[in-house]
Amino acid sequence: MTHTYLELIQSFPPRPIHSATDFEKTQAVVNNLLDKELLTADEADYLEVLGTLIYDYEQQQEDLIPDIHGVELLRVLMEERELKQKDLVSIFKTESIVSAVLNGKRQLTTRHIQELAAFFHVSPAVFFPANFSENFLAA
Repeated sequence: MTHTYLELIQSFPPRPIHSATDFEKTQAVVNNLLDKELLTADEADYLEVLGTLIYDYEQQQEDLIPDIHGVELLRVLMEERELKQKDLVSIFKTESIVSAVLNGKRQLTTRHIQELAAFFHVSPAVFFPANFSENFLAA
């Protein structure tokens, strides 16, 4: 079902994002649009507006979040949400793999990174090691 721009705005009025709850609600609307096979011009414009709001919010959050990446960030996210290793078994398949990753004995795989990003509603880039781009550029 397609909607006009006005219908989209009426169903979920775009507003600046000020909290994690606002962010999650906006992200859910974006995800619903992204799940569609083909967007109308109105839907694409609406998606762009919501994307800008999300980007602005994430930029503000970057200023508040220490510069941590990879497994270190995973530990922080788990602690903030009071998650245990067993809560991530759906991503890592076994608790022993979760433990090995958290203890630095295994690397995060591309699949792990994609699923963690979806699970925590963050960009996959945050799960790459802090020096990833330096290593990538040096190669």
